[in-house]
Amino acid sequence: MTEALWTAQEIATATDGQFVSAFSVQGVSIDTRTVETGDLFVALAGARDGHDFIAQALEKGAAGALASRPSPGHSVQVSDTFKALEALGLAARVRAPQARRGAVTGSVGKTSVTQAIRAGIGLAGRSHSSVKSYNNHIGVPLTLARMPRDTERAIFEIGMNHADEITPLSKMVAPHAAAITTVGPVHVENFPDGVLGVARAKAEIFHGMSPGGIAVLNADNPWFEFLSSEAGKAGLHVQAFGASSDCAAQLVSFKPEAGYAQVRARLHGQALDFPIRQTGFHWGPNSMAVLLMLEALDVSLEHSLEALAAFQPLEGRGAEHQVNITGGAFTLVDESYNANPISMSAALASLGARSVRGRRIVALTDMLELGDEGPNYHAALVEPLSAADIDLVFCAGPLMKSLWDALPSTRRGGYALSAVDLAPQIAQVVEPGDLVMVKGSNGSKAGVVATALGALNRGPEGKR
Repeated sequence: MTEALWTAQEIATATDGQFVSAFSVQGVSIDTRTVETGDLFVALAGARDGHDFIAQALEKGAAGALASRPSPGHSVQVSDTFKALEALGLAARVRAPQARRGAVTGSVGKTSVTQAIRAGIGLAGRSHSSVKSYNNHIGVPLTLARMPRDTERAIFEIGMNHADEITPLSKMVAPHAAAITTVGPVHVENFPDGVLGVARAKAEIFHGMSPGGIAVLNADNPWFEFLSSEAGKAGLHVQAFGASSDCAAQLVSFKPEAGYAQVRARLHGQALDFPIRQTGFHWGPNSMAVLLMLEALDVSLEHSLEALAAFQPLEGRGAEHQVNITGGAFTLVDESYNANPISMSAALASLGARSVRGRRIVALTDMLELGDEGPNYHAALVEPLSAADIDLVFCAGPLMKSLWDALPSTRRGGYALSAVDLAPQIAQVVEPGDLVMVKGSNGSKAGVVATALGALNRGPEGKR
């Protein structure tokens, strides 16, 4: 019989709550759309009060609820359900002292890196991790609260939009190892001191770590020295990754092909040559960060390389699809989940390194939260587009108008104010053999373009 994740008594003890009748749960949920049989449904207050959905959660199989007012079925009553969720997460960490915990933050790539580490710790033993992008003030305690008591290794993603958001989450997780993938102008409009403010906010991840922990840092990033200094102040050991031979994990070369890349590296001086199922250049340094984090979490190199070789791109983060159209097929690279100047330049460079039968085409939507410099960041994409030898550029959004105006006429594919209006323009010109990448911020609806292009698939004969 499977051991309960939590009993009502354990929940009540952790949250200073009360219950009437005993029950136990196998999971924790905050959303009736994803609640599963045996879950504890946490009724969080928000734009929609979770208490209004307790009955629905019970109908879908929830074993009980964590609530702050009388509710149907089994429940633990607390004064504040959000604080109770935090307390439950902390209790989960405390009751599993054997668990080796890691955390990932950074301006670019934290979700993909977290999920790749998840694949590695999954091969090594009993593991636990964040799902999707559960990296905020709700997602982190929720992930902790779901952690089984016999967990051996766990990995958490920690994000932020403002200063002072990472510190409490790091203290909650108390990671033994933490990685900062990179620092750049992301959410920069929320920081009066610009990217320095972003770097300081990312360094908050050190605040929850004990002296002797491991900080995995990007030596190729301009903020490496600052972050190393902050890690030193916290008594941490820095493990660097990057192009320099001084790095613990040195990236020697990264060669993208159709659907994969070959990576050459040196890990503590040991030569490595391995494939990964990623084509974006940012996965060169990302794979180095993954290797160092898995090492810090006591995962063997064999399991680490096995995980990297099998880890597929996440939807919206580099996943590739062959789309059949009349006369053949084109390759769609879906980078629509998010974008900023760093990831945009890396994605364009990756596209430029690929061999193609047809043309290199990009569909770009606005990069958001860049502040007053937003138009300039967009116009500056002219250089990486030229360096990557992109044949046609399609742009959507008011910020991308700055890039459109800066493009030479020979590269202009089409412009629209919205992503919805851009997709049909690309559909009219795409041809078999073309390599098409869609990238932009989630808020500027880049996914709409990717979905529309993927829907062009007409089957093997190019017929609907």
